[in-house]
Amino acid sequence: MDLFLSLDGYTPADSSPDEPMGADWGRLTAAYAATRTFRRNVFGDTSGEGTTGVDERHAAAFSQGVGAEIMGAAMFGLHSFPDDPEWKGWWGDTPPHGTPVYVLTHSAPRPPIAMNGGTTFHFRSAPIEDVLAEATEAADGLDVRVGGGYRTARDFLRAGLVDDLHLMVAPIFLGRGHRVWDELTGFELTHAVTAEVAESGEIHVSLNR
Repeated sequence: MDLFLSLDGYTPADSSPDEPMGADWGRLTAAYAATRTFRRNVFGDTSGEGTTGVDERHAAAFSQGVGAEIMGAAMFGLHSFPDDPEWKGWWGDTPPHGTPVYVLTHSAPRPPIAMNGGTTFHFRSAPIEDVLAEATEAADGLDVRVGGGYRTARDFLRAGLVDDLHLMVAPIFLGRGHRVWDELTGFELTHAVTAEVAESGEIHVSLNR
């Protein structure tokens, strides 16, 4: 799992069809979005432009060894146009995942959506443990990434299902949004913790077990 949050522990809460990840998402993810890997994988920029260094190293590791992904309905974009049967999410025609993606939603069952680039969205309303088991089988020995959003991330953390957690802490104070860590404690007791500060000021905290 990779999580973006501010120095005061917030992630954006004010999502809308125009800004599905919230108004502060751009500020929160600026360092990641500036990396060479992000520009290539998301924007299709093959010019080699983009930042290098610590942020780039973590961005490059983001998709390595991942064979399936789990995300919430909001992360997919179901809440943006819930009544549009043609809506395929806000990731575009060629999502960057390139794997099976399991979307947690109470509106399941819904037919899977196959996209360009190897991504297929599957919709599930089962307990997260069951969805994780299905995604693990689909990953065929590779990792399963929990992609968020906020509620999905907290559900997996609360259930103790996250082995590797990477926090990208932006050097900003939001003062609003979802508080990520309320009632979630003790991860430093079960995971080894390392941290480093990137040239951008971004703080990368890794928890592994």
